[in-house]
Amino acid sequence: MNSVLCACYQLTQLLKSFETKDEMFCCNVCSAELQCLCFPSTGLPLSTPATTINKVCASGMKSIMMASQSLMCGHQDVMVAGGMESMSQVPYIMARTTPPYGGVKMEDLIVKDGLTDVYNKFHMGNCAENTAKNSGISREEQDAFAIKSYSRSKAAWESGLLANEVIPVSIPQKDVIVEEDEEYRKVDFSKVPNLRAVFQKENGTVTAANASTLNDGAAALVLMTADAAKRLNVTPLAKIVAFADAAVAPIDFPIAPAFAVPKVLSAAGLTKDDIAMWEINEAFSVVVLANIKMLDIDPEKVNVNGGAVSLGHPIGMSGARIVGHMVHNLKSGEYGLAGICNGGGGASSILIQKC
Repeated sequence: MNSVLCACYQLTQLLKSFETKDEMFCCNVCSAELQCLCFPSTGLPLSTPATTINKVCASGMKSIMMASQSLMCGHQDVMVAGGMESMSQVPYIMARTTPPYGGVKMEDLIVKDGLTDVYNKFHMGNCAENTAKNSGISREEQDAFAIKSYSRSKAAWESGLLANEVIPVSIPQKDVIVEEDEEYRKVDFSKVPNLRAVFQKENGTVTAANASTLNDGAAALVLMTADAAKRLNVTPLAKIVAFADAAVAPIDFPIAPAFAVPKVLSAAGLTKDDIAMWEINEAFSVVVLANIKMLDIDPEKVNVNGGAVSLGHPIGMSGARIVGHMVHNLKSGEYGLAGICNGGGGASSILIQKC
């Protein structure tokens, strides 16, 4: 059982106090590796339906939205929603044909299936470069944002803030317990300005430091109707107010959240000034910078405890993580709004209110 399966198992042990678990949605992007294999290890009844969802980077958030819809229409009254990715275990692949003379070509499924813009036939990092150019966002701005992300994550962990959101994971094969995120410790700020651009050698701005990293991780939330909460004697942490998807041209996927967020605000009858906390997934630093500019929101309310650049971006998991983070860090009555872009030109966004 790898670390992601262990995380799912230990999380769902917390659910055993509930007498009802109607259905489970979990997300995974590079699905040849994992899919919903965690389910038999969760401890949930084998009669509980489980479905794998793939909306690339927005998968974890989309699972929450779909679980909410299932509750809203009365189909279920208790749901588990979340996502996972074990990027360290994603396999290399080759065509299922007779190997030709001269050998075969092996391809990395992370790049081939998870991080390639199939419409433009290049890595999604090139889409980020396109957004940086069109939005007038410099390399220096992206590096400064990345440094702030690492600094915020470090402060959040050292203060004990993020420990409330993490379930320690036992790795039996190595006799190790993982109880905090690893990436935020792996930065040398002195090297950040001197790193080479990864995707465009000439005048490129996206580097290994100001982009998110490859990581393993899992996150999940329990959703239920108000009636179910009363029946099970559960005190809700927050309520989902509204959610929406949006889509733009595939090459412009980094700015897609700026089109989903207004839909959510309109559905809730709120304005951006009503939002106390924003979470915009840091697939690349330029994603957050561009959406802050387009939405005209206060950067000091965005990703206040760091994000995917400094914590990591297990692509099937991140959308669920940022929603859970808002649940734990908003004050009673406050609104939090999360947005996440996904390859192919899409984005998802959710508005919650702390109970």
